[in-house]
Amino acid sequence: MNEMTATLAANQDMLWVLVATALVLFMQAGFCFLEVGSVRSKNSINVAVKNISDFCVANVVFLIFGFALMFSNSGSFINNDYLFLMGVDSPQLFSFFVFQAVFCGTATTILSGSIAERASFLGYLLTAVFVSCLVYPIFGRMVWNGAIEGEAAGWLNQRGFVDFAGSSVVHSVGGWVALAAIIVVGPRIGRFRKGLPPIQGHSIPMATIGTIILWFGWIGFNAGSTLAMNESVPKILLNTNTSASFGGLTTLVLSWIIMKKPNVPHILNGVLAGLVSITANCHAAEIHQAAIIGIIGGSLYLVAANLLEKLKIDDVVGAVPVHGVCGLWGTLAVAFFGNVETLATGLSFGQQLFIQLVGAGICFILAFGGTYIFLLIVNKFVSLRVSKEHEVEGLNVTEHDASTEVLDLLYTMEKQKELGDFSQRVYVEPHTEVGQIASEYNRVLDKVNAEMEVSAAAKRVIEAAHKKMTDSINYASLIQYSIIPEEKSFQNNFSDYFTLWKPRDDIGGDVYLFTEFRDRDECLLMVIDCTGHGVPGAFVTMLVKAIERQVVGKINQDP
Repeated sequence: MNEMTATLAANQDMLWVLVATALVLFMQAGFCFLEVGSVRSKNSINVAVKNISDFCVANVVFLIFGFALMFSNSGSFINNDYLFLMGVDSPQLFSFFVFQAVFCGTATTILSGSIAERASFLGYLLTAVFVSCLVYPIFGRMVWNGAIEGEAAGWLNQRGFVDFAGSSVVHSVGGWVALAAIIVVGPRIGRFRKGLPPIQGHSIPMATIGTIILWFGWIGFNAGSTLAMNESVPKILLNTNTSASFGGLTTLVLSWIIMKKPNVPHILNGVLAGLVSITANCHAAEIHQAAIIGIIGGSLYLVAANLLEKLKIDDVVGAVPVHGVCGLWGTLAVAFFGNVETLATGLSFGQQLFIQLVGAGICFILAFGGTYIFLLIVNKFVSLRVSKEHEVEGLNVTEHDASTEVLDLLYTMEKQKELGDFSQRVYVEPHTEVGQIASEYNRVLDKVNAEMEVSAAAKRVIEAAHKKMTDSINYASLIQYSIIPEEKSFQNNFSDYFTLWKPRDDIGGDVYLFTEFRDRDECLLMVIDCTGHGVPGAFVTMLVKAIERQVVGKINQDP
Protein backbone atom coordinates (compact mmCIF):
# COMPACT_ATOMS: atom_id res chain seq x y z
CA MET A 1 0.00 0.00 0.00
CA ASN A 2 2.79 2.40 0.91
CA GLU A 3 4.61 1.50 -2.28
CA MET A 4 1.49 2.17 -4.34
CA THR A 5 0.99 5.51 -2.60
CA ALA A 6 4.60 6.47 -3.27
CA THR A 7 4.25 5.53 -6.94
CA LEU A 8 1.04 7.52 -7.22
CA ALA A 9 2.69 10.54 -5.60
CA ALA A 10 5.69 10.26 -7.91
CA ASN A 11 3.45 10.09 -10.96
CA GLN A 12 1.48 13.06 -9.68
CA ASP A 13 4.68 15.07 -9.28
CA MET A 14 5.85 14.03 -12.74
CA LEU A 15 2.50 15.08 -14.20
CA TRP A 16 2.80 18.48 -12.55
CA VAL A 17 6.28 18.96 -13.98
CA LEU A 18 4.98 18.09 -17.45
CA VAL A 19 2.04 20.51 -17.10
CA ALA A 20 4.45 23.20 -15.93
CA THR A 21 6.67 22.40 -18.92
CA ALA A 22 3.75 22.99 -21.27
CA LEU A 23 3.02 26.31 -19.57
CA VAL A 24 6.64 27.45 -19.87
CA LEU A 25 6.75 26.33 -23.50
CA PHE A 26 3.63 28.43 -24.13
CA MET A 27 5.63 31.43 -22.93
CA GLN A 28 7.41 31.26 -26.29
CA ALA A 29 4.14 32.36 -27.87
CA GLY A 30 4.04 35.22 -25.38
CA PHE A 31 7.55 36.35 -26.26
CA CYS A 32 6.67 36.09 -29.94
CA PHE A 33 3.53 38.23 -29.61
CA LEU A 34 5.29 40.76 -27.38
CA GLU A 35 8.27 41.20 -29.68
CA VAL A 36 6.36 41.12 -32.97
CA GLY A 37 3.98 43.79 -31.69
CA SER A 38 6.89 45.91 -30.48
CA VAL A 39 8.62 46.19 -33.88
CA ARG A 40 7.60 47.78 -37.16
CA SER A 41 5.55 45.60 -39.50
CA LYS A 42 8.40 45.38 -42.03
CA ASN A 43 10.37 43.33 -39.47
CA SER A 44 7.54 41.36 -37.85
CA ILE A 45 8.06 38.11 -39.75
CA ASN A 46 11.79 38.19 -39.06
CA VAL A 47 11.19 38.52 -35.31
CA ALA A 48 8.65 35.68 -35.33
CA VAL A 49 11.02 33.37 -37.22
CA LYS A 50 13.83 34.18 -34.80
CA ASN A 51 11.63 33.22 -31.86
CA ILE A 52 10.78 29.78 -33.14
CA SER A 53 14.28 29.22 -34.57
CA ASP A 54 16.11 30.02 -31.34
CA PHE A 55 13.79 27.71 -29.43
CA CYS A 56 14.60 24.89 -31.85
CA VAL A 57 18.32 25.66 -31.50
CA ALA A 58 18.11 25.70 -27.70
CA ASN A 59 16.30 22.37 -27.52
CA VAL A 60 18.71 20.63 -29.89
CA VAL A 61 21.91 22.04 -28.35
CA PHE A 62 20.70 21.44 -24.80
CA LEU A 63 19.79 17.85 -25.68
CA ILE A 64 23.12 17.11 -27.35
CA PHE A 65 25.46 18.82 -24.91
CA GLY A 66 24.03 21.48 -22.59
CA PHE A 67 22.11 19.21 -20.23
CA ALA A 68 25.13 16.94 -19.73
CA LEU A 69 27.26 19.99 -18.88
CA MET A 70 24.72 21.57 -16.53
CA PHE A 71 23.85 18.46 -14.53
CA SER A 72 27.10 16.52 -14.38
CA ASN A 73 28.10 13.91 -11.84
CA SER A 74 30.00 15.10 -8.82
CA GLY A 75 33.60 15.81 -9.77
CA SER A 76 33.12 15.28 -13.53
CA PHE A 77 32.98 17.94 -16.22
CA ILE A 78 30.42 16.14 -18.39
CA ASN A 79 27.86 13.50 -17.52
CA ASN A 80 28.31 11.13 -20.45
CA ASP A 81 24.98 9.45 -19.80
CA TYR A 82 23.22 12.76 -20.44
CA LEU A 83 24.82 13.38 -23.83
CA PHE A 84 21.78 13.13 -26.12
CA LEU A 85 20.24 11.29 -23.12
CA MET A 86 21.77 8.13 -24.57
CA GLY A 87 22.21 6.52 -21.15
CA VAL A 88 18.87 7.56 -19.67
CA ASP A 89 15.74 5.44 -19.33
CA SER A 90 13.82 7.21 -16.59
CA PRO A 91 10.43 8.91 -17.08
CA GLN A 92 11.16 11.24 -14.17
CA LEU A 93 14.46 12.28 -15.73
CA PHE A 94 12.83 12.77 -19.12
CA SER A 95 10.25 15.07 -17.57
CA PHE A 96 12.97 17.00 -15.74
CA PHE A 97 14.95 17.36 -18.97
CA VAL A 98 12.08 18.85 -20.98
CA PHE A 99 11.36 21.22 -18.09
CA GLN A 100 14.96 22.42 -18.11
CA ALA A 101 15.03 22.54 -21.92
CA VAL A 102 12.17 25.05 -22.07
CA PHE A 103 13.96 27.07 -19.38
CA CYS A 104 17.03 27.13 -21.61
CA GLY A 105 14.85 28.19 -24.53
CA THR A 106 13.44 31.04 -22.44
CA ALA A 107 16.90 32.34 -21.51
CA THR A 108 17.92 32.19 -25.16
CA THR A 109 14.88 33.88 -26.66
CA ILE A 110 15.14 36.97 -24.42
CA LEU A 111 17.89 38.15 -26.77
CA SER A 112 15.76 38.24 -29.92
CA GLY A 113 13.61 41.26 -29.09
CA SER A 114 16.44 43.40 -27.79
CA ILE A 115 18.36 43.50 -31.10
CA ALA A 116 15.35 43.27 -33.39
CA GLU A 117 15.14 45.17 -36.70
CA ARG A 118 18.88 45.24 -37.44
CA ALA A 119 20.54 41.94 -36.42
CA SER A 120 21.36 39.40 -39.13
CA PHE A 121 19.59 36.05 -38.94
CA LEU A 122 22.76 33.94 -39.12
CA GLY A 123 24.53 36.02 -36.50
CA TYR A 124 21.55 35.68 -34.21
CA LEU A 125 21.42 31.89 -34.56
CA LEU A 126 25.13 31.61 -33.75
CA THR A 127 24.53 33.63 -30.59
CA ALA A 128 21.63 31.36 -29.66
CA VAL A 129 23.92 28.34 -30.01
CA PHE A 130 26.51 29.96 -27.75
CA VAL A 131 23.98 30.82 -25.04
CA SER A 132 22.24 27.44 -24.96
CA CYS A 133 25.48 25.47 -25.26
CA LEU A 134 27.69 27.30 -22.77
CA VAL A 135 26.34 30.39 -21.00
CA TYR A 136 23.09 28.98 -19.61
CA PRO A 137 24.47 25.50 -18.76
CA ILE A 138 27.64 26.79 -17.06
CA PHE A 139 25.91 29.27 -14.77
CA GLY A 140 22.99 26.90 -14.28
CA ARG A 141 25.47 24.23 -13.21
CA MET A 142 26.79 26.54 -10.49
CA VAL A 143 23.29 27.12 -9.12
CA TRP A 144 21.09 24.09 -9.87
CA ASN A 145 23.44 21.15 -10.29
CA GLY A 146 22.21 18.33 -8.09
CA ALA A 147 18.54 19.29 -8.41
CA ILE A 148 17.79 15.90 -9.96
CA GLU A 149 19.02 14.11 -6.85
CA GLY A 150 17.69 16.79 -4.50
CA GLU A 151 21.21 17.85 -3.55
CA ALA A 152 23.24 21.07 -3.66
CA ALA A 153 26.08 20.12 -6.00
CA GLY A 154 26.75 23.50 -7.64
CA TRP A 155 29.53 25.83 -6.54
CA LEU A 156 27.11 28.62 -5.64
CA ASN A 157 24.25 26.65 -4.11
CA GLN A 158 26.71 24.76 -1.95
CA ARG A 159 27.57 28.14 -0.44
CA GLY A 160 23.97 29.13 0.18
CA PHE A 161 23.10 30.97 -3.04
CA VAL A 162 19.36 30.76 -3.73
CA ASP A 163 17.58 31.26 -7.03
CA PHE A 164 14.40 29.23 -6.81
CA ALA A 165 13.04 29.60 -10.35
CA GLY A 166 15.59 31.59 -12.32
CA SER A 167 15.74 35.34 -11.65
CA SER A 168 19.46 35.07 -12.35
CA VAL A 169 19.89 31.68 -14.06
CA VAL A 170 17.29 32.43 -16.72
CA HIS A 171 16.42 36.11 -16.74
CA SER A 172 19.65 37.86 -15.77
CA VAL A 173 21.53 35.54 -18.13
CA GLY A 174 19.19 36.52 -20.97
CA GLY A 175 19.26 40.20 -20.03
CA TRP A 176 23.05 40.50 -19.82
CA VAL A 177 23.50 38.54 -23.06
CA ALA A 178 21.09 41.01 -24.65
CA LEU A 179 23.09 43.97 -23.34
CA ALA A 180 26.31 42.63 -24.86
CA ALA A 181 24.61 42.04 -28.21
CA ILE A 182 23.01 45.51 -28.22
CA ILE A 183 26.38 47.17 -27.65
CA VAL A 184 28.12 45.16 -30.38
CA VAL A 185 25.34 45.47 -32.97
CA GLY A 186 24.54 49.13 -32.26
CA PRO A 187 21.28 51.11 -32.40
CA ARG A 188 18.77 51.16 -35.23
CA ILE A 189 19.05 53.80 -37.94
CA GLY A 190 17.46 57.03 -36.74
CA ARG A 191 16.78 55.70 -33.23
CA PHE A 192 18.52 58.55 -31.41
CA ARG A 193 18.55 61.19 -34.16
CA LYS A 194 17.17 64.52 -32.99
CA GLY A 195 14.10 65.83 -34.76
CA LEU A 196 12.79 62.40 -35.74
CA PRO A 197 9.71 60.86 -34.13
CA PRO A 198 10.32 57.85 -31.86
CA ILE A 199 10.27 54.42 -33.45
CA GLN A 200 7.15 52.61 -32.29
CA GLY A 201 5.84 49.08 -32.58
CA HIS A 202 3.15 48.41 -35.13
CA SER A 203 0.74 46.59 -32.78
CA ILE A 204 0.62 47.41 -29.08
CA PRO A 205 -2.52 45.23 -28.67
CA MET A 206 -0.48 42.27 -29.93
CA ALA A 207 2.27 43.09 -27.43
CA THR A 208 -0.37 43.24 -24.70
CA ILE A 209 -1.62 39.77 -25.60
CA GLY A 210 1.96 38.55 -25.46
CA THR A 211 2.38 39.95 -21.95
CA ILE A 212 -0.78 38.22 -20.76
CA ILE A 213 0.42 34.92 -22.23
CA LEU A 214 3.76 35.34 -20.45
CA TRP A 215 1.94 36.04 -17.19
CA PHE A 216 -0.06 32.87 -17.67
CA GLY A 217 3.02 30.81 -18.53
CA TRP A 218 4.84 32.11 -15.46
CA ILE A 219 2.56 29.88 -13.40
CA GLY A 220 4.50 26.91 -14.72
CA PHE A 221 7.77 28.79 -14.54
CA ASN A 222 7.62 29.50 -10.81
CA ALA A 223 5.27 26.89 -9.41
CA GLY A 224 6.74 24.16 -11.60
CA SER A 225 10.15 24.73 -10.05
CA THR A 226 8.93 22.86 -6.97
CA LEU A 227 9.25 19.75 -9.18
CA ALA A 228 6.36 18.40 -7.13
CA MET A 229 2.70 19.14 -6.52
CA ASN A 230 2.83 20.11 -2.85
CA GLU A 231 1.46 22.66 -0.40
CA SER A 232 3.88 25.40 -1.51
CA VAL A 233 2.37 25.69 -5.01
CA PRO A 234 -0.64 27.90 -4.08
CA LYS A 235 1.53 30.40 -2.22
CA ILE A 236 4.01 30.54 -5.09
CA LEU A 237 1.18 31.30 -7.50
CA LEU A 238 -0.20 33.98 -5.18
CA ASN A 239 3.19 35.65 -4.77
CA THR A 240 3.78 35.52 -8.51
CA ASN A 241 0.43 37.11 -9.30
CA THR A 242 0.82 39.74 -6.58
CA SER A 243 4.28 40.89 -7.64
CA ALA A 244 3.24 41.11 -11.29
CA SER A 245 0.17 43.19 -10.46
CA PHE A 246 2.04 45.62 -8.23
CA GLY A 247 4.83 45.92 -10.79
CA GLY A 248 2.35 46.83 -13.53
CA LEU A 249 0.49 49.33 -11.35
CA THR A 250 3.76 50.96 -10.31
CA THR A 251 4.83 51.67 -13.88
CA LEU A 252 1.29 52.77 -14.75
CA VAL A 253 1.24 55.38 -11.97
CA LEU A 254 4.83 56.55 -12.43
CA SER A 255 4.57 56.86 -16.21
CA TRP A 256 1.29 58.74 -15.78
CA ILE A 257 2.96 61.19 -13.39
CA ILE A 258 6.16 61.61 -15.42
CA MET A 259 4.73 61.56 -18.95
CA LYS A 260 1.28 62.97 -18.09
CA LYS A 261 -0.27 59.88 -19.67
CA PRO A 262 -0.07 56.16 -18.84
CA ASN A 263 2.49 54.63 -21.20
CA VAL A 264 1.34 51.22 -22.45
CA PRO A 265 4.78 49.65 -23.18
CA HIS A 266 5.95 50.70 -19.71
CA ILE A 267 2.86 49.14 -18.13
CA LEU A 268 3.47 45.87 -19.97
CA ASN A 269 7.12 45.80 -18.98
CA GLY A 270 6.16 46.72 -15.42
CA VAL A 271 4.15 43.50 -15.20
CA LEU A 272 7.11 41.53 -16.53
CA ALA A 273 9.44 43.36 -14.13
CA GLY A 274 7.29 42.20 -11.23
CA LEU A 275 7.31 38.63 -12.52
CA VAL A 276 11.08 38.54 -12.97
CA SER A 277 11.68 40.15 -9.58
CA ILE A 278 9.70 37.54 -7.62
CA THR A 279 11.03 34.50 -9.49
CA ALA A 280 14.06 33.84 -7.27
CA ASN A 281 12.11 34.26 -4.02
CA CYS A 282 8.56 33.23 -4.89
CA HIS A 283 8.68 30.26 -2.49
CA ALA A 284 10.09 32.12 0.52
CA ALA A 285 8.48 35.58 0.51
CA GLU A 286 5.29 36.57 2.27
CA ILE A 287 2.44 38.07 0.29
CA HIS A 288 3.06 41.67 1.40
CA GLN A 289 6.75 41.19 0.65
CA ALA A 290 5.87 40.02 -2.86
CA ALA A 291 4.00 43.31 -3.32
CA ILE A 292 7.06 45.29 -2.19
CA ILE A 293 9.31 43.26 -4.49
CA GLY A 294 6.98 44.03 -7.41
CA ILE A 295 6.85 47.76 -6.62
CA ILE A 296 10.63 48.01 -6.42
CA GLY A 297 10.98 45.92 -9.57
CA GLY A 298 8.64 48.20 -11.54
CA SER A 299 10.47 51.29 -10.29
CA LEU A 300 13.89 49.87 -11.13
CA TYR A 301 12.67 49.02 -14.60
CA LEU A 302 11.73 52.65 -15.30
CA VAL A 303 15.03 53.95 -13.91
CA ALA A 304 17.04 51.46 -15.99
CA ALA A 305 15.02 52.13 -19.15
CA ASN A 306 15.62 55.88 -18.86
CA LEU A 307 19.32 55.27 -18.19
CA LEU A 308 19.65 53.18 -21.36
CA GLU A 309 17.90 55.94 -23.30
CA LYS A 310 20.41 58.51 -22.07
CA LEU A 311 23.30 56.20 -22.89
CA LYS A 312 21.80 55.65 -26.38
CA ILE A 313 21.58 51.90 -25.91
CA ASP A 314 18.81 50.72 -28.22
CA ASP A 315 16.87 47.95 -26.49
CA VAL A 316 13.73 47.46 -28.58
CA VAL A 317 11.63 45.56 -26.02
CA GLY A 318 13.33 46.57 -22.78
CA ALA A 319 14.97 43.19 -22.23
CA VAL A 320 17.90 44.62 -20.27
CA PRO A 321 15.82 46.60 -17.72
CA VAL A 322 13.22 43.84 -17.35
CA HIS A 323 15.33 40.69 -17.32
CA GLY A 324 18.83 41.94 -16.52
CA VAL A 325 18.18 44.62 -13.90
CA CYS A 326 15.04 43.14 -12.36
CA GLY A 327 16.65 39.69 -12.42
CA LEU A 328 19.49 41.19 -10.38
CA TRP A 329 17.00 42.77 -7.98
CA GLY A 330 15.10 39.51 -7.62
CA THR A 331 18.33 37.71 -6.77
CA LEU A 332 19.19 40.23 -4.04
CA ALA A 333 15.59 40.28 -2.76
CA VAL A 334 16.15 36.73 -1.50
CA ALA A 335 18.38 38.15 1.25
CA PHE A 336 16.03 41.02 2.08
CA PHE A 337 12.70 39.20 2.11
CA GLY A 338 13.34 35.46 2.06
CA ASN A 339 11.97 33.50 5.01
CA VAL A 340 15.00 32.10 6.82
CA GLU A 341 13.35 28.75 7.58
CA THR A 342 12.20 28.31 4.00
CA LEU A 343 15.59 29.25 2.58
CA ALA A 344 17.30 26.86 5.01
CA THR A 345 20.79 28.05 4.09
CA GLY A 346 21.90 28.66 7.67
CA LEU A 347 23.31 32.06 6.68
CA SER A 348 22.84 35.40 8.40
CA PHE A 349 21.35 38.34 6.51
CA GLY A 350 24.79 39.74 5.71
CA GLN A 351 26.13 36.37 4.60
CA GLN A 352 23.07 35.71 2.47
CA LEU A 353 23.29 39.13 0.84
CA PHE A 354 27.00 38.61 0.15
CA ILE A 355 26.57 35.25 -1.57
CA GLN A 356 23.64 36.62 -3.57
CA LEU A 357 25.88 39.50 -4.71
CA VAL A 358 28.65 37.06 -5.59
CA GLY A 359 26.25 34.94 -7.65
CA ALA A 360 24.83 38.00 -9.42
CA GLY A 361 28.36 39.19 -10.19
CA ILE A 362 29.40 35.84 -11.63
CA CYS A 363 26.24 35.83 -13.72
CA PHE A 364 27.07 39.26 -15.17
CA ILE A 365 30.70 38.40 -15.89
CA LEU A 366 29.81 35.12 -17.58
CA ALA A 367 26.75 36.27 -19.53
CA PHE A 368 27.79 39.79 -20.49
CA GLY A 369 31.56 39.37 -20.61
CA GLY A 370 31.54 35.97 -22.29
CA THR A 371 28.94 36.98 -24.86
CA TYR A 372 30.64 40.29 -25.60
CA ILE A 373 33.96 38.59 -26.37
CA PHE A 374 32.22 35.88 -28.40
CA LEU A 375 30.33 38.43 -30.50
CA LEU A 376 33.43 40.52 -31.18
CA ILE A 377 35.14 37.41 -32.54
CA VAL A 378 32.14 36.23 -34.56
CA ASN A 379 31.61 39.70 -36.01
CA LYS A 380 35.00 39.47 -37.73
CA PHE A 381 33.78 36.51 -39.78
CA VAL A 382 29.99 36.82 -39.87
CA SER A 383 28.31 40.22 -39.94
CA LEU A 384 26.03 40.52 -36.93
CA ARG A 385 24.23 43.47 -38.49
CA VAL A 386 22.43 43.75 -41.81
CA SER A 387 23.33 46.43 -44.34
CA LYS A 388 21.82 49.90 -44.17
CA GLU A 389 19.78 49.22 -47.31
CA HIS A 390 18.36 45.99 -45.89
CA GLU A 391 17.52 47.62 -42.57
CA VAL A 392 15.63 50.41 -44.31
CA GLU A 393 13.77 48.00 -46.60
CA GLY A 394 12.89 45.65 -43.73
CA LEU A 395 14.15 42.24 -42.70
CA ASN A 396 10.97 40.41 -43.72
CA VAL A 397 11.93 40.79 -47.37
CA THR A 398 15.71 40.99 -47.21
CA GLU A 399 16.26 38.12 -44.77
CA HIS A 400 13.39 35.78 -45.68
CA ASP A 401 11.93 37.03 -48.97
CA ALA A 402 8.65 37.29 -47.10
CA SER A 403 6.16 40.10 -47.37
CA THR A 404 3.08 41.53 -45.69
CA GLU A 405 -0.07 43.21 -46.94
CA VAL A 406 1.41 46.61 -46.13
CA LEU A 407 4.65 45.87 -47.97
CA ASP A 408 2.75 44.54 -50.99
CA LEU A 409 0.71 47.74 -51.13
CA LEU A 410 3.81 49.92 -50.79
CA TYR A 411 5.57 47.90 -53.51
CA THR A 412 2.65 48.40 -55.91
CA MET A 413 2.54 52.12 -55.18
CA GLU A 414 6.31 52.41 -55.70
CA LYS A 415 6.06 50.62 -59.06
CA GLN A 416 3.30 52.94 -60.19
CA LYS A 417 5.45 55.93 -59.25
CA GLU A 418 8.47 54.59 -61.16
CA LEU A 419 6.55 53.65 -64.31
CA GLY A 420 4.14 56.58 -64.22
CA ASP A 421 1.30 54.15 -64.97
CA PHE A 422 -1.67 54.82 -62.72
CA SER A 423 -4.19 52.89 -64.77
CA GLN A 424 -3.87 49.67 -62.75
CA ARG A 425 -5.85 49.49 -59.51
CA VAL A 426 -4.23 47.86 -56.47
CA TYR A 427 -5.58 44.67 -54.92
CA VAL A 428 -7.99 45.19 -52.03
CA GLU A 429 -7.62 42.68 -49.17
CA PRO A 430 -11.16 42.37 -47.77
CA HIS A 431 -11.96 43.04 -44.11
CA THR A 432 -8.53 44.43 -43.22
CA GLU A 433 -7.13 47.88 -42.46
CA VAL A 434 -4.71 47.53 -45.35
CA GLY A 435 -7.67 46.69 -47.58
CA GLN A 436 -9.38 49.90 -46.50
CA ILE A 437 -6.25 51.88 -47.32
CA ALA A 438 -6.00 50.15 -50.71
CA SER A 439 -9.66 50.90 -51.41
CA GLU A 440 -9.19 54.59 -50.65
CA TYR A 441 -6.01 54.62 -52.73
CA ASN A 442 -7.98 53.17 -55.66
CA ARG A 443 -10.50 55.99 -55.30
CA VAL A 444 -7.65 58.47 -55.49
CA LEU A 445 -6.36 56.64 -58.58
CA ASP A 446 -9.80 56.89 -60.19
CA LYS A 447 -9.85 60.63 -59.57
CA VAL A 448 -6.30 61.02 -60.87
CA ASN A 449 -7.09 59.00 -64.00
CA ALA A 450 -10.24 61.06 -64.63
CA GLU A 451 -8.30 64.30 -64.32
CA MET A 452 -5.55 62.89 -66.51
CA GLU A 453 -8.15 62.03 -69.18
CA VAL A 454 -9.54 65.58 -69.08
CA SER A 455 -6.00 66.91 -69.34
CA ALA A 456 -5.26 64.57 -72.25
CA ALA A 457 -8.42 65.69 -74.08
CA ALA A 458 -7.49 69.35 -73.61
CA LYS A 459 -4.01 68.57 -74.83
CA ARG A 460 -5.42 66.99 -77.99
CA VAL A 461 -7.56 70.07 -78.68
CA ILE A 462 -4.57 72.36 -78.19
CA GLU A 463 -2.38 70.20 -80.40
CA ALA A 464 -5.02 70.23 -83.16
CA ALA A 465 -5.33 74.03 -82.95
CA HIS A 466 -1.57 74.38 -82.94
CA LYS A 467 -1.28 72.18 -86.01
CA LYS A 468 -3.96 74.19 -87.80
CA MET A 469 -2.20 77.45 -87.00
CA THR A 470 1.19 76.07 -87.98
CA ASP A 471 -0.16 74.82 -91.31
CA SER A 472 -1.74 78.24 -91.95
CA ILE A 473 1.54 80.00 -91.24
CA ASN A 474 3.45 77.60 -93.47
CA TYR A 475 1.02 78.14 -96.36
CA ALA A 476 1.15 81.93 -95.89
CA SER A 477 4.92 81.83 -95.84
CA LEU A 478 4.98 80.01 -99.16
CA ILE A 479 2.57 82.53 -100.70
CA GLN A 480 4.37 85.61 -99.44
CA TYR A 481 7.87 84.48 -100.29
CA SER A 482 6.74 83.58 -103.80
CA ILE A 483 5.66 87.17 -104.57
CA ILE A 484 8.36 89.28 -102.95
CA PRO A 485 11.84 89.82 -104.38
CA GLU A 486 14.92 88.27 -102.97
CA GLU A 487 16.89 90.10 -100.34
CA LYS A 488 19.93 90.56 -102.55
CA SER A 489 17.97 92.99 -104.72
CA PHE A 490 17.63 95.32 -101.73
CA GLN A 491 21.24 94.83 -100.75
CA ASN A 492 22.49 95.61 -104.27
CA ASN A 493 20.46 98.81 -104.68
CA PHE A 494 20.34 100.17 -101.13
CA SER A 495 23.55 98.93 -99.56
CA ASP A 496 24.59 102.52 -98.85
CA TYR A 497 21.44 103.35 -96.97
CA PHE A 498 20.15 100.39 -94.91
CA THR A 499 20.37 96.68 -94.27
CA LEU A 500 17.22 94.61 -94.39
CA TRP A 501 16.84 92.12 -91.52
CA LYS A 502 14.73 89.03 -91.74
CA PRO A 503 11.45 89.30 -89.85
CA ARG A 504 11.26 87.47 -86.50
CA ASP A 505 8.23 85.42 -87.59
CA ASP A 506 7.82 83.17 -90.56
CA ILE A 507 5.17 85.52 -91.91
CA GLY A 508 3.95 88.82 -90.52
CA GLY A 509 2.05 91.93 -91.40
CA ASP A 510 5.05 93.97 -92.62
CA VAL A 511 5.08 93.85 -96.42
CA TYR A 512 7.82 95.26 -98.63
CA LEU A 513 7.72 95.40 -102.50
CA PHE A 514 10.54 96.39 -104.79
CA THR A 515 10.56 97.03 -108.56
CA GLU A 516 13.53 98.04 -110.72
CA PHE A 517 13.29 100.17 -113.89
CA ARG A 518 16.44 99.22 -115.76
CA ASP A 519 15.87 101.43 -118.76
CA ARG A 520 15.19 104.48 -116.61
CA ASP A 521 17.78 103.68 -113.95
CA GLU A 522 15.09 104.01 -111.31
CA CYS A 523 13.34 101.80 -108.74
CA LEU A 524 10.16 101.69 -106.74
CA LEU A 525 10.06 100.64 -103.05
CA MET A 526 6.81 100.07 -101.21
CA VAL A 527 6.68 99.28 -97.45
CA ILE A 528 3.23 98.60 -96.06
CA ASP A 529 2.16 97.62 -92.51
CA CYS A 530 -0.47 94.95 -92.92
CA THR A 531 -2.57 93.95 -89.89
CA GLY A 532 -3.11 90.22 -89.51
CA HIS A 533 -1.10 87.07 -89.79
CA GLY A 534 -1.29 83.76 -91.51
CA VAL A 535 -3.11 83.14 -94.78
CA PRO A 536 -5.25 86.33 -94.58
CA GLY A 537 -2.09 88.39 -94.24
CA ALA A 538 -0.62 86.62 -97.23
CA PHE A 539 -3.63 87.48 -99.37
CA VAL A 540 -3.36 91.11 -98.32
CA THR A 541 0.21 90.91 -99.57
CA MET A 542 -1.10 89.65 -102.92
CA LEU A 543 -3.54 92.57 -103.01
CA VAL A 544 -0.73 95.01 -102.36
CA LYS A 545 1.24 93.33 -105.14
CA ALA A 546 -1.60 93.94 -107.56
CA ILE A 547 -1.67 97.61 -106.57
CA GLU A 548 2.05 97.79 -107.12
CA ARG A 549 1.64 96.43 -110.65
CA GLN A 550 -0.88 99.13 -111.43
CA VAL A 551 1.46 101.79 -110.10
CA VAL A 552 4.35 100.41 -112.11
CA GLY A 553 2.24 100.24 -115.24
CA LYS A 554 1.19 103.84 -114.85
CA ILE A 555 4.79 104.91 -114.34
CA ASN A 556 5.83 103.10 -117.52
CA GLN A 557 3.10 104.91 -119.47
CA ASP A 558 4.19 108.29 -118.14
CA PRO A 559 6.85 109.75 -120.40
